[in-house]
Formats: sequence, structure tokens, C-alpha cells
Amino acid sequence: MAVASKKIPVPDRVKIRTALLSVSDKSGIVELAQALSAMGVRLLSTGGTHKAIAGAGLPVTDVSEITGFPEIMDGRVKTLHPNVHGGLLAIRDDEDHVAAMRQHGIESIDLAVINLYPFEEVRAAGGDYPTTVENIDIGGPAMIRASAKNHAYVTVLTDPSDYPALLDALKADDCQTTYALRQQFAAKAFARTAAYDAVISNWFAEALSIEMPQYRAIGGSLKEAMRYGENPHQSAGFYVTGDQRPGVATATLLQGKQLSYNNINDTDAAFELVAEFPAENGPACAIIKHANPCGVATGPSLVEAYKRALACDSTSAFGGIIALNQMLDAATAEEIVKLFTEVIIAPSVSDEAKAIIAAKPNLRLLTTGALPDPRARGIVAKTVSGGLLVQSRDNVMVEDLELKVVTKRAPTPTELEDMKFAFKIAKHVKSNAVIYAKDGQTAGIGAGQMSRVDSARIAALKAEDAAKALGLAEPLTKGSAVASEAFYPFADGLLAAIAAGATAVIQPGGSMRDAEVIAAADEHNVAMVFTGIRHFRH
Repeated sequence: MAVASKKIPVPDRVKIRTALLSVSDKSGIVELAQALSAMGVRLLSTGGTHKAIAGAGLPVTDVSEITGFPEIMDGRVKTLHPNVHGGLLAIRDDEDHVAAMRQHGIESIDLAVINLYPFEEVRAAGGDYPTTVENIDIGGPAMIRASAKNHAYVTVLTDPSDYPALLDALKADDCQTTYALRQQFAAKAFARTAAYDAVISNWFAEALSIEMPQYRAIGGSLKEAMRYGENPHQSAGFYVTGDQRPGVATATLLQGKQLSYNNINDTDAAFELVAEFPAENGPACAIIKHANPCGVATGPSLVEAYKRALACDSTSAFGGIIALNQMLDAATAEEIVKLFTEVIIAPSVSDEAKAIIAAKPNLRLLTTGALPDPRARGIVAKTVSGGLLVQSRDNVMVEDLELKVVTKRAPTPTELEDMKFAFKIAKHVKSNAVIYAKDGQTAGIGAGQMSRVDSARIAALKAEDAAKALGLAEPLTKGSAVASEAFYPFADGLLAAIAAGATAVIQPGGSMRDAEVIAAADEHNVAMVFTGIRHFRH
């Protein structure tokens, strides 16, 4: 049953007379306390915050003095008291509330500056279960929510970056805040506790292996507001969840203008793809355009891997994203700057390469420090009208699968390696996907078509175009392996791949017409293996 409001008019300006300061992140707290004290504000505080403020020589009252109760249980219980929450929640213009305050000796608190135990940081650092639980804040969220609910009278701050705005407002208006400002801070406060609780609830689900919890919360903090979204008429922001998986969200931007919405989406796709190729196994490069690869290759050196990836579709690579699995070196940088590129992302970059890239000031250069683990668990989410689709990350690696030869001819060792390479790429290509590969290099990529036959034909056409551009006698699809991310429902898609020159096929299998498809492969002396796993991607 909803609680009815007493319809008491909301004051526009509220003077700050008493402030409660209790923070885990003490950035700027002493300076804030000094400024408040200079304006005549009475300071209340707890624990380490009290110690920091008192250590700066400022007058400050410990919360235990107003509660009449000491901190107990290692600080777990210190602010959970009517004298604190009554001071935050009381409606100053409600006669009954005022009478209760007088009766119980509760004093008003006009400003609450609270931030929370570093649960996100402890989780990201891999803290053990007891340590992580101990960093779940209870008193902090309770005070934040109480203050934010009563924003008609109380100003609440949860972020040190807001201290200057508060002080500017107080200095400009006789130590008062406006209702509009209190509303803004209250909205941010509720968002902060929501994001905090989302991280906690998702950690519990992960720690307890609860795949689909009854309630799912996903939260994050704004890393940057963007100029626009996928299109100029859409607004957008980039939020980070605190997950420390190496990638675009945790990367350092060494140079270049702000990443756009599409840049971030494509860069994430590129880096997740190139991570399929561990650095210790040799250099690899992936070039992405509109979230789909237009070329992927390995090579004896990073520059050779880049050239081989570019050769697959140099036209589509224009204005694309380049992801590397090893340190960007000078030789590779020299080649990359010859082509208009939006973003380069790599685990690291040499000083020489950095200097070369600097000649292109608009080219974004990101370093991540490491590659993400393709086998790591995690969740991915997508919004739909009125809902949220959540699934586990596709962390299947082809190396971990038991491949089943289903044709009369088994693949040669070279064909098998090309099959595996192609299937890795298929995992990152929008369905329907068909990928031709030869000698650790994509020969043709068909992505996102309504028909698998069309994907096979488009990939073959791209391979023919690439062959003409490179002056090759025949396209690389001749003698290639072909991968399909889902089963062939009919033999027509397979026959289109065979017509392009493929001699080996890797696919999940599982169609009602598998026998028909296998027979077509046998008729053309093509080797085929089933993975038992598909990689749909939309």
C-alpha cells in the first residue's frame, strides 16, 4: 500500500547548518570540511573521516556523541541510529516531525557527504569471499537513501567530483542550496546506490553459480557523455561496470579524439576477436568495420599479420578498427598510418610506434595492458522493448571441442588448422556467417545475410576482388577451408562454398538434412568436420 504525502510545500532554499561527512574515498574531504567550517557549518563525522578532519585541526563532532553509542562490531554499527536517520529524514515543516525531534533530542542534518566501501575495487582485485562480503556497505547506502528521499530539506553528495559545485552554490547564496540542486544530487545518489547494489548482486550470482537469478540488476558509472549515439539524432553515454576485463572500457587512450559510440562498439568487437589468438602463439591482427571483421590473419611478424589481414578486403578496411594481439611496433605502425584508420587497440605500444602514430593526431590509439581471456565466464546483455535479454558470454574455444570427421575424406593437417582458424573468426561474425581461410589468413568473409548461400557467394566475390587488387592468379578461396557458424540446412550453401574453391568444411552439424550435406561433400571429395557447437551472433 502506497504511503500518502502530507502535501507540505517544499522550500526552495535550505541553509546548511550541520553536515555529516562519512566517506571511504577521502579525496578532497579535508578541503571540503575546511570550506564548510569556514562558512560556520557544524561538522559531524565518523571513523577514519573524523580522524582526517580532526587531524587537519578542524572542529568536528564524532557521531557517537550524538547517538550516545560508540562504534561497535569493527565499525559495522555506528550510524544506524534514530539520532542520525531522524536528523536526515525529518520533514522540517511537519509539526509532528518537529515534535518528535524535540521529544527525542534529534538534531537536523542538512548536508550528507557519503561515499561507499570500495566493493567494486575489492571484487575487481579478486578478493576472497569473506573480504568481499566485508566490503559491502550497509550504513552508507542507508544514509544516502534517507538523505536523497528527504531532498526537500537535505543535500546529499556521493561523489568527490561534486564538491566544487556544492561549494560554488554555497558561496554564491549565503550557504544555501536550491531545490533544483538538491534534486540533481538526490537523483545521482539513488543511481549510485542502485549501481552499487547491482555489482553486489551480480557478484553473489557469480560466486554462487546462480546462472539466472530471480532479479537481475545491471549498473555502471558514466565514463563519458558522447556527442551522439549510433546516429547524430541519438544521445549516448559510455558507462563502465567495474569489470576489469581488458578491453575498450579499461583501456588507456594515448592519443586521438574522443571515441564515438560506434568506435567503442567496433573496438570491443575487434579486441575480443583478436584475443582468440594468444600472443604466445604468434602475432595476429583483426580489422573490423561495423562490428564485423573484414580481415583477420596471423603471421611471422606483426606487420605481416597486419598486411595479410588487410589483403582480405582493403576496401572495407578503410576507416576501420585495427586490433593487435601483441605490442604495436614501429614497422607495423608505419604500415597502418598509410591507411585511414579510426582506432588502433593493442596490449601495449613501443615508443617508436607511438611517435609514428602521433603524426596522425586524430587516430585513436588505445592500450589495454593485456588480452581478455576468451574462456572467462561473464554475461552479456541486450535491451528489448520492456525487457532485458541476458546470457552467458560465448566462451567456447574451438581448441576445446572434439571435432568429428563425418566425410569419407579426413582433413589434412593444414586443412584442419585452417578450419580451426576460420571457425574462430565465425564466432565473431554476424549470422548468417561464412568464412573462407587459408594458411592462417581470411580469404573471404560473408556476414549478416538472410541466406547462408548469399553469405558464401558474397565472401567468394570479395575474395575475387582481393585477388585482382593483389594481382593474384586466383582467389585465396581456392584450396581454402570454409567455416559456417551454424549448420547448413541444405546442401546449397555448401555447394556455393565448393564452387568458390573450398576443400574442407567446418560446421556445427545438427540439421535434419545432415546426411544430404555430407553426401554432397563426399561427392566433391571435400573433408567435413562437425563441432557440435554453433556461434549465432546478432
